Amino acid sequence: MTGAKWAIIDGMAVRRRWFSSYSVRPVKYFGQYCPTRQVLYGGVMKTSPAAASCETENSQPATSKRQAILNAAADVFAEDGFAAASIDAIAARAGVSRQTVYNQLGDKDNLFKVVVAEITEKSSAGFFRVLDTFPVAPIDLERELTEFSALLLRKAVCDPNGRWLRKLVETEGSRFPELFETWKEYGPGKKYPAIAARLAQLTLAGHLDIEDPALAARQYMALLATDLRINQQIGRPTPDEEVDRMAREATKTFLRAFGKR
Repeated sequence: MTGAKWAIIDGMAVRRRWFSSYSVRPVKYFGQYCPTRQVLYGGVMKTSPAAASCETENSQPATSKRQAILNAAADVFAEDGFAAASIDAIAARAGVSRQTVYNQLGDKDNLFKVVVAEITEKSSAGFFRVLDTFPVAPIDLERELTEFSALLLRKAVCDPNGRWLRKLVETEGSRFPELFETWKEYGPGKKYPAIAARLAQLTLAGHLDIEDPALAARQYMALLATDLRINQQIGRPTPDEEVDRMAREATKTFLRAFGKR
C-alpha cells in the first residue's frame, strides 16, 4: 500500500512517495563493490555489519536488524543482480534468519524497492548540497561554472550511492523497470529539472541564450559526466587533475553553444 504527498523542493512541486511497510531514512552503506567486505562509516573503513557484529540475532534491536538487512541486500544486489539475489543469501550476509528478513522488509521485490529508495534519497541529498553552490549571479561565468562543474563531478557524479544506482539500472532496468519507479522520481526526475531551473535563471539574467532549459540541462550533464562514467565502467580511477580538465572542457563547450552572444 502506498501513499503520496506534494512538497515544494527547490521551487518545484514534487511528489514524495512512501510505502506503509517502511519509512525512508538514510543508510550508512550502499553496496559499493568492496571485495574485502569493507564498509565506509563516517569516513572510517570497517567490516560489514554482519561480519563485525558479535551479537546474536535475538540480542539485536529491530532497527539494527533492519539496517543490517539493508546493508546486506545492497551488497548482494550489487554483486549478483536482482534476479540472482536470494533472500537466503541476504539473510546470511546480515546475520539474521530468512523469516526476519520477511518480517522486517517483506519479499525480495519490496526489499529491493526499499534499498533503491533509500540510496536514491541519499544520492539526491548529496546532489542538492552541491547544487546550492551553483553560480546563479556570476561575476565570471566561465570560471564559476567550471568550479561548480568540478565540484559536481567530485561530489555527485563520483558519489558511491549514485554509482551503485547507475550500475543496477544498467544491469536490471530493462528487465525490471517497475522496480526503479522510485529512482526515476527522486533521481533524474528531480536532478535534471533542478539544473534546468538554474540555467533558466542565468538565461533570464542575460548570461546564457537558452530556448529549452530542460534540454540544455541534459546536454550539460552529458558533456560533464560522459568521460568520467566511462572510467567508472572500466574501473579506471580518475585523477583530480583529469576531473578538473573534464570540468573545464565541458564548461567551454557548453558556453560555446549557449553563451550569450
